[in-house]
Amino acid sequence: MSPPKHIQAPMVSRIKIMASLDIAERRIPQDGKIHLKHDNKEYDLRVSSLPTSHGEKIVMRILDKSSVMIGLDKLGLMPDTRAVFEDLVFKPYGMILVTGPTGSGKSTTLYTALNMLNSPEVNICTVEDPVEYQLPGINQVQINPKAGLHFSTALRSFLRQDPDIIMVGEIRDQETAQIAIESALTGHLVLSTLHTNDAPGAITRLIDMGIEPFLVASALVGVIAQRLVRRICPNCRESYTPPEEAVAKFGLNLADTNIVFYHGRGCEHCKGTGYKGRSGIYEMMTINENVRPLILRNAPTVEVKDAAIENGMVTLQEDGLRKVLEGTTTIEECLRVVYVGEEM
Repeated sequence: MSPPKHIQAPMVSRIKIMASLDIAERRIPQDGKIHLKHDNKEYDLRVSSLPTSHGEKIVMRILDKSSVMIGLDKLGLMPDTRAVFEDLVFKPYGMILVTGPTGSGKSTTLYTALNMLNSPEVNICTVEDPVEYQLPGINQVQINPKAGLHFSTALRSFLRQDPDIIMVGEIRDQETAQIAIESALTGHLVLSTLHTNDAPGAITRLIDMGIEPFLVASALVGVIAQRLVRRICPNCRESYTPPEEAVAKFGLNLADTNIVFYHGRGCEHCKGTGYKGRSGIYEMMTINENVRPLILRNAPTVEVKDAAIENGMVTLQEDGLRKVLEGTTTIEECLRVVYVGEEM
């Protein structure tokens, strides 16, 4: 669908009204939210406007409230990564970070962890932007910058609420990072997200924010990096021969292997795309006695990653390849979301 240029302004104005944005302000970016119900399901549309040389650009991100509560079995965890995930989540204290780009399923992973930990005996407090799903028995706070309620101010208040577990929607600045680290060092389990390319990169990001390496080494217990790949449609799945250069990027040779690769032919169930549903691919790094000394001396990310792999960490590339080999997704889809370098 490509609407004509003359309806751009009225269409943008209508969307801005629905998202409670200022329709008279076209010079600065604005953010808002639209709540709607369709087929007995509730959705939130996060609306972002951006002034460009050709007029205002609008992006709407769909948040399906039911999708964040899919349960541990549907996250797409392999048995070994699931064991690491459960071990991290049930730590009595420390900080666990979930990293990845926007739309990679970080919120779903955090909500799954909170659901596993939720019980009447445990005091859980969360600060989010926005609160995507109401969890019974959990104290959820939505930030309100206009009223002065930021991640950092909410975190400070939490420490006076005697919490056992704290979830911070996102660590965006040094102040939030500092309070979260201090909370993890004083007997709380802290869950949060960062935007980094892989799990070892989270350590560099925290140090770049101004957190001392010795605090990072003491507080951090694990980092989970993740991406979302589209699942092959089960109704039209068939074997095929992928491009040779794509297979070569994973260190495989089509001529030397008996591996069967799958893709979706395209049917009415998947609207001709060959894909239906999504699955996660994960990289889980636990901070132990081999990794901690490297953090203390602010070692390069490559060294930290090598030490984590020696410890048994499965990289995003390796987990993606496992999903390809078991027929969950295609090799092209894996290459779309994961950078595959020379290390493979």
